Amino acid sequence: MGDTMQGPALKDALAQAAAEIDQALDAILPPAEGPEAPLLAAMRYAVIGGGKRMRGFLVLEGARQFNVSRQAALRVAAAIEMLHAYSLVHDDLPAMDDDDLRRGKPTVHKAFDEATAIIAGDALQTLAFGTLADEDTHADPAVRVELVRCLARAAGARGMCGGQMLDMLAEAAAEPLDEAAVGRLQLLKTGRLIEFSAEAGAILGKAPMPQRLALAAYGRDVGAAFQIADDLLDATASAEETGKRTGKDAEAGKATLVGLLGIERARLQAERLVAQAREHLDSFGERADLLRDLAAYTIERKS
Repeated sequence: MGDTMQGPALKDALAQAAAEIDQALDAILPPAEGPEAPLLAAMRYAVIGGGKRMRGFLVLEGARQFNVSRQAALRVAAAIEMLHAYSLVHDDLPAMDDDDLRRGKPTVHKAFDEATAIIAGDALQTLAFGTLADEDTHADPAVRVELVRCLARAAGARGMCGGQMLDMLAEAAAEPLDEAAVGRLQLLKTGRLIEFSAEAGAILGKAPMPQRLALAAYGRDVGAAFQIADDLLDATASAEETGKRTGKDAEAGKATLVGLLGIERARLQAERLVAQAREHLDSFGERADLLRDLAAYTIERKS
């Protein structure tokens, strides 16, 4: 698949969304001043600037299907990006993946210190939930509660955190994981948050359940394709291209679908997932074209 599939419209929309999400984050995050300034500076360093903002973009485009206000969607997008950033800050720590580079710059524990990185991650997580619960995000408390509930489920022990635990256990296991086990690990670690990002706009818009489920299914398939693409980049790209250390999965002996299937079969699997994701959007018509293009972009990207 070539770059022509995503087209200039998606590139422009992604860049515009990233700029708007950064503005929303800047407004939500407290300024780095006062006695807590080092913590607040680390939080800002971790989340503002850099990154694809794919999760936030999913929120914005999902919300656009239901004419949700841009401000409400941006607050939810910012909340998800803060939670995602917290997971990266902790994932990069020496006790976890021990990475020195993230988004082309030193990781938070390198730019500050380990203790500050841990606290900054904790604070970003709590701020994410606080943002969703705030009246500025949506006038209906039932909608705010549903957003909080679904994000907690996506990020917790049966979601992102559970997937991280499975990843750590897999590294220490005597036998490598099989394809089904790797798929479950990646669904929890990466997929659940992307699935929620796609569904969040429908929650904001109080969409009919069939449309909400269609967006969630789209997000699930996009998340699976995204993870395969990440594994392919780790196996084939350079650190200069991706902005982070590559080759670490093979180095750590991690089981990935790329390792199990080989590069070509893994690429085919990612392409099948993209096609499936696009089919979930059939009921949305042309308005969902950017989401269709984004599905293709997940496996075309170079970082």
